[in-house]
Amino acid sequence: MSEAPTTVRRGRPRNEKARETILDVAMEALLDHGVAAMNMDTVAAAAGVSKATIYRWWPSKETLAMDALYRKWESAPAAPDTGSLRDDLRNLLWPWTELIARRPYGRVIAGLLGQVVTDPEFALTYRARFLEQRRDHGRMILQQAIARGEIPARTRIETVLDMLYGPVYHRLMHGHAPLDHTFVDDIVDVVLDGLRPRTNQHPRHETTNPERPQGDTR
Repeated sequence: MSEAPTTVRRGRPRNEKARETILDVAMEALLDHGVAAMNMDTVAAAAGVSKATIYRWWPSKETLAMDALYRKWESAPAAPDTGSLRDDLRNLLWPWTELIARRPYGRVIAGLLGQVVTDPEFALTYRARFLEQRRDHGRMILQQAIARGEIPARTRIETVLDMLYGPVYHRLMHGHAPLDHTFVDDIVDVVLDGLRPRTNQHPRHETTNPERPQGDTR
């Protein structure tokens, strides 16, 4: 007897398509309502799956929110190596800030950060997924600039990264001013001005009393 012909399935597996649909629906719910107010029953109904299916892949709404956000943010293009620290840092921040400025991602980040503070295990996953990937690229850019002699070898890379990303998160969370190219350029310029060698400055802690004549040691 001849063997039955093998059926070739085309396209993405059903489970993968269902997973992507869930992530899409969850992202819309997150942008509309935030993490805490996202309703898993509503997400399941809109995605055409059972709630049990969602919890089989994601143990909590926070983990679902993290994966949905990561899927959206990973679409930002990688920054090219321009050979200039200023341009490399601009290219690092521009695509990301353009992406997060389009929609209310601040409420999503706020919900995830609340979980980071209260759940140490979730915090480890969140930092590995979001924080470290972005910081790794920034570290590489700064290390290359050190190798080219653009900034001092003693540059405190982790502090510089905090100074670069901190203002972006501040505006994202508070929404008091726009996230745009002008703001990114200002951040980069201010940080690089702080990295330049200081000249013709008094030593730290040295003070001058304008009321005391020179040579008066009282």
